Amino acid sequence: MSPPPPAADTIIDPVATAYQPSLPESHRSVGVPGGVGQFWRKLGAFAGPGYLVAVGYMDPGNWATDIAGGSAFGYTLLSVILFSNLMAMLLQSLAARLGIVTGLDLAQACRQHYSRPVRIFLWLMCEMAIVACDLAEVIGTAIALQLLFGIPLVLGICITAADVLLILMLHQRGFRQLEAFVVALLIVIAICFAIELVFSQPDMAAVAKGFIPTAQIATNPAMLYIAIGILGATVMPHNLYLHSSLVQTRRFDRTRGGIREAIRFATIDSTVALGFAFFINAAILILAASAFHANGRTDVADIHQAYDLLTPVLGAAGASALFATALLASGQNSTVTATLAGQIVMEGFVDFKVSPWVRRLATRLMAIVPAVIVAILYGQSGTTTLLIFSQVILSLQLPFAVVPLVRFTSNSKLMGSFVNTAWIKAIAWGVSAIIIILNLKLLSEFV
Repeated sequence: MSPPPPAADTIIDPVATAYQPSLPESHRSVGVPGGVGQFWRKLGAFAGPGYLVAVGYMDPGNWATDIAGGSAFGYTLLSVILFSNLMAMLLQSLAARLGIVTGLDLAQACRQHYSRPVRIFLWLMCEMAIVACDLAEVIGTAIALQLLFGIPLVLGICITAADVLLILMLHQRGFRQLEAFVVALLIVIAICFAIELVFSQPDMAAVAKGFIPTAQIATNPAMLYIAIGILGATVMPHNLYLHSSLVQTRRFDRTRGGIREAIRFATIDSTVALGFAFFINAAILILAASAFHANGRTDVADIHQAYDLLTPVLGAAGASALFATALLASGQNSTVTATLAGQIVMEGFVDFKVSPWVRRLATRLMAIVPAVIVAILYGQSGTTTLLIFSQVILSLQLPFAVVPLVRFTSNSKLMGSFVNTAWIKAIAWGVSAIIIILNLKLLSEFV
């Protein structure tokens, strides 16, 4: 007969480990109100990490696939955006659960449970993903600077190196200030697209129909390719590492009841934030469908084209400027989260610590160099191709983050009574299989 579960007020220590906590300068730095009957105050205390994670689901790498999908096929692929976001909500909730229950981020869990060759391989794969993500941010920000201010692409790419100073300033002000900055930029993006949707006047009946899956997505090769691209660009592998660490910035009671409550609020935070990301991605596709597809322009496939056509097609002054402003905010937001993810991954996998500004500069230079070379040799078309290639690199790494996450959260020895239930486990493995199969297909199509 199994022993009864511990009482709600029993102290539950994190998994025994010699590792330093993730983001030690921010670990348990945000207080959580105690007592009962303080739902909204507690939710406010836990709100933040989900929004830092959500920016990865609306970074410049997502824009090209959403624009191409809306322009070519109207509202049909909205169901793909909805489905991919639901999968992301599940995986991010598992990442939060892992960090809250064990006190380990996903990288530290891999380091503790895998052999040295395996964890070195996983670390290198994750570093590739972070550089690929940073590459998309560099290109997206440079394109936004070119569209808004006429700055040449090469110069714009070089200017992005200066955001190291922005990261340092935000770190020094405290973690809540960092979260506030990210949320502020998310609000800017949302406002820009809300205004764009008013300008474009989409067919709301067609929009609603677009959220219903259709067999045509699987039978039309061109549509399937873009659909897989949307899926591949949505679920970002480094976000799983990031979220499992960010939830540990909250100072909650490590009792059974306190942990259960922390999981609940962290899940609400990430789900609401990803709902926000869903609105942004859906808005991009709806804008492309209503502005381009409805007017016979089914060939719009990149950010520059969209910018050039928005104002004349919609007949609204400033439509293109709003679009570019949202793109600039998106690139800057993703910069912040890529920096944090890089620090977490490097320290978690190999216990190698460097100053945040050194880490940020090194990662950014690895993204700037290829972007500058391509911009010089091939110009605008080359940077668009490189932007798409960065999403393929992310897709290649995704299975190496998803599988360990589902495996760890389904391990009763590691998670105790907070282990995944049978139905969550079944859904999580099913989602993992779908993501892996579709991303492998995307990779084979690209090759």
